[in-house]
Amino acid sequence: MEESWRNRKTLILSRSDMMGLVTPAEYVACVEQAYRMHGEGRYYMDPKGHIVLDKYAGEWEAMPSYIEEPESAACKWVSIRERNRERFDLPTVFSILIYTHPETGFPLAICDGSYHTVMRTGASAAVSAKWLAREDSKVLAIVGAGHMAEGAIETCNEVFDWDEVRVWSRSQETLDGFAAKHADRFSFTLRTSTDLGDVVRGADVVVTVTPARGAIVSDEWISPGTHIAAVGADKSGDQELDGRILQRARIFVDDIRQCRTDGEINVPLAQGLISEADVAGEIGEVIVGKVQGRTSDDEITVFDSTGIALQDSATVPLEYERARAAGVGIEKKMIST
Repeated sequence: MEESWRNRKTLILSRSDMMGLVTPAEYVACVEQAYRMHGEGRYYMDPKGHIVLDKYAGEWEAMPSYIEEPESAACKWVSIRERNRERFDLPTVFSILIYTHPETGFPLAICDGSYHTVMRTGASAAVSAKWLAREDSKVLAIVGAGHMAEGAIETCNEVFDWDEVRVWSRSQETLDGFAAKHADRFSFTLRTSTDLGDVVRGADVVVTVTPARGAIVSDEWISPGTHIAAVGADKSGDQELDGRILQRARIFVDDIRQCRTDGEINVPLAQGLISEADVAGEIGEVIVGKVQGRTSDDEITVFDSTGIALQDSATVPLEYERARAAGVGIEKKMIST
């Protein structure tokens, strides 16, 4: 006899519980499915909600969504506090992910969203490279060496056979830590540098994962045929790329409603360097065949990824299933009898 919903328990998962449940290749597949559902219109999702308080440096983000396949509903509550590390010994960004049963609304799981977000964010760059980069791409540049770079290197390794991966940070200490962790894990050569131009020049794929509030990647560093996954910008005023790059690129976004205000295109749009007519389409439209992706080997392609809630609802069912099978986490009855 099937267990009564009233007797069901909610699974509570910490960051360490979440780690290793899903492989990098599976994160890529889940995010690709999220974009596919977006391209087919088989979802419900509003743009990311922001709550900004002048009292504290940072913001909250609310990200609810429903996806048809795998049928799932989830909401992520993201806290960003710029002074956390120096004042409270806490991460700058952390999040909670709530996974609910679509028909009943029952809370199946309450999860730490930090590791999950690192991996599904990296997977967004990987999916864009799979669909928009040149097939002969061999050199990957990652701009930034923080947590998001961890997800990028893990997932991008699943979509191309790289000869060399270059990583930049302003901090040599950060680069040393990144290299120590990853140097012997992959078949490619890993090179780190504090010289951003040296890292970006000649790369076939460039993934930017910084919180920059002004262009740091110069136009003259980007060669014809380069694919850029601009992942860092996710709020108004954020910008990583010289606006002139966008003027000569074929531009794709994850969700135009979010990107016009929060994504890499938000500043060039406000400055009048580009218009929405210059956006070729959304990545989901490329995946389902509604919009053509790269049109030539010399074309520069840019993917503006703000991170959409569908990535969470497409990924958490597999994480939940694996957690149940592994017996990790704590179960708690949330509804009284």
